[in-house]
Amino acid sequence: MIKAYQLYTAADGHSYFKAGNVAEAVITRAESIRFQESPPGSVYDWHPAPTMQFVINLRGTLEFTTYKGDTFTLKPGEVLIALDTTGSGHKWRLLGDDPWQRAYVVFDDTTDINFIPEQVADV
Repeated sequence: MIKAYQLYTAADGHSYFKAGNVAEAVITRAESIRFQESPPGSVYDWHPAPTMQFVINLRGTLEFTTYKGDTFTLKPGEVLIALDTTGSGHKWRLLGDDPWQRAYVVFDDTTDINFIPEQVADV
């Protein structure tokens, strides 16, 4: 399965994330696709996602941080599902010497999101 992280805005107005996967062979209706590259050392301070979108990481390793300081690392071949279009948002920084190459796949709010959250074991 393909690793994915879902960023979303909770009722308190802050962004949070869930780790999981996207299922293979599931067709998700998309509105558009856009490609972008950022040079090594790039950072992007606090922002909400501009639209609901899949961010398919083609190259580069990033650290994402949410308002409360929670972090996750997005690696090449993984998918970010950005749903946090309101609130405090998130920030990211590019790690290592590679540029960040990605594809943004935009969908609307009626789209069924292809995301399977990880099961958290009871302790």
